[in-house]
Amino acid sequence: MAGEPQADCLFCKIVAGEVPATVVRDTETVLAFRDINPQAPTHVLVIPKAHYRDAAALAAGAPDLAADVLREAGEIAAQEKTVERGYRIVFNTGAGAGQTVFHAHAHVLGGRGLEWPPG
Repeated sequence: MAGEPQADCLFCKIVAGEVPATVVRDTETVLAFRDINPQAPTHVLVIPKAHYRDAAALAAGAPDLAADVLREAGEIAAQEKTVERGYRIVFNTGAGAGQTVFHAHAHVLGGRGLEWPPG
C-alpha cells in the first residue's frame, strides 16, 4: 500500500537503517544519500521516507511530501555548492526510463556540465 514500508524495497530498508548509506540530509519526511554509482561529482538521491512507487504516485498520493522532496533537493544543491554552476533534478519513472528501485526518488546531479538532451 502506498505510504507504507515495503519489505522488498531497498530504499525502505535504507530508511529503516537496515542497509547502510552515506546520508547527506535527514529530515522528518525525507532522506538523502549519495548514489553508489555516481554519474556526476555530485549525485545524491532524495527519497520520501514513505514508500511511493514513483514520482507520479508520490505527487498524486502525497503532494506535500513531493514538495518536501523537491525542497530538499534544492537544499542539497546549495549544500553541495552546485547552485551557481547549475544542477539537475531527475525523476526516472518506469523501467524504460531507467528507474531501477521502485521507490520514488530524485537524483540531484551537479559539479560537471550536463548536456541536453540527456542520455
